[in-house]
Amino acid sequence: MDLYETFSSLKSFEAIKSIDMHTAGEATRIVYDGFPDLRGSLLDQREEAEKKYDDLRKRIILEPRGHFDMYGAILRPQTELVESGEADIGALFIHNGGFSTMCGHATIALGRFLVDTSDENAFPNRSNLRLDTINSTAEVRIHVPCGLVVVTVPTNSDGTKSDPSRPVSFLSTPAFTAARDMEVEIPTNVRWKELGSRSSINFDLAYGGAYYALISAKELGFTNGLKEIDLLSVTSCIRKLKPFLASHPAVIDAIRHPDDSRLSYLYSIMIVDSNSGYHPEAAVSVESGLCYFADNEIDRSPTGSCVSARVALAYDKRQIELGEKRAYNSLITNHFEEGAFIGSVAEVLNESTIIAQVEGYAFYIGSSLFIWEKGDRTSREGFIFDQCV
Repeated sequence: MDLYETFSSLKSFEAIKSIDMHTAGEATRIVYDGFPDLRGSLLDQREEAEKKYDDLRKRIILEPRGHFDMYGAILRPQTELVESGEADIGALFIHNGGFSTMCGHATIALGRFLVDTSDENAFPNRSNLRLDTINSTAEVRIHVPCGLVVVTVPTNSDGTKSDPSRPVSFLSTPAFTAARDMEVEIPTNVRWKELGSRSSINFDLAYGGAYYALISAKELGFTNGLKEIDLLSVTSCIRKLKPFLASHPAVIDAIRHPDDSRLSYLYSIMIVDSNSGYHPEAAVSVESGLCYFADNEIDRSPTGSCVSARVALAYDKRQIELGEKRAYNSLITNHFEEGAFIGSVAEVLNESTIIAQVEGYAFYIGSSLFIWEKGDRTSREGFIFDQCV
């Protein structure tokens, strides 16, 4: 197509190229070309991108090129762990509100993409991947802002392409319980209708590459769990609750990351229902969840990094044993009865800290060439429709 070639070649269009995938219905827009160079450690690169190139993050994620619940990953071929040989490549994660520190569904998608690509500009270390010819898998070590995740990708017999019929799995960074059974008083101005006459809630805090508040649907007053929900009512509740918890002194004190203060913030609220969910044969037990993250995005997938956090919490509560497989569902995986993430304890580091293994399937849905044409004020940084009306 002549216009495609024109847009690709002329610098005046500021072309950004991506491969789009989904994992259990949640999109990952993988940016492999066109994002500016970044310097320093990966966390430093994340800070630089936030300060200098947030307009590009918005352009990639928001309307008219994306939407409120869009998600993406930006390849970073050079990081300190890539230079030391510990990682094959780095990645930054982007959403409607900024840059996150970990993403499981995107990690699963990245695993397939990094095996399938032969573009050395996008992935200079592709030829160095470690192949297991007996099990037909490839190991990809990805440096993400919270640390190193090791991804196992099923492949064809010679390791040149991924096999979409088998699940991708990853080993998490250390996942742990931050607080159990925390009780917090809810001020009158924060309360929602379904809370009724109650004035407090109980919840857990756990870390799986980001910090999550894990709250049962019934604890929030939604008595039917996640089987039958009024999404507008739940969203209204979370819009009040999430900023309140994120700024609560007890929560802030509980989520001080031991390694880096830049990881110390409440990323998400996961509403949990342990009494419902699609049950794959491979799993011993099952639960469902509804994840609100960033600027109240709703995750279509079961949220891989939160699966790591939930596995750590379940192990801490003696609800799951080493190697035992539990299925974690979202509203979408329950609807289609496929795509549940399988989580398990792969390694125990101490009583409350583990390495989780998370399995899931990712699929390709397209490729994109995004441009900005000079004079186009509407799409230069993108927009959120609700904020314009």
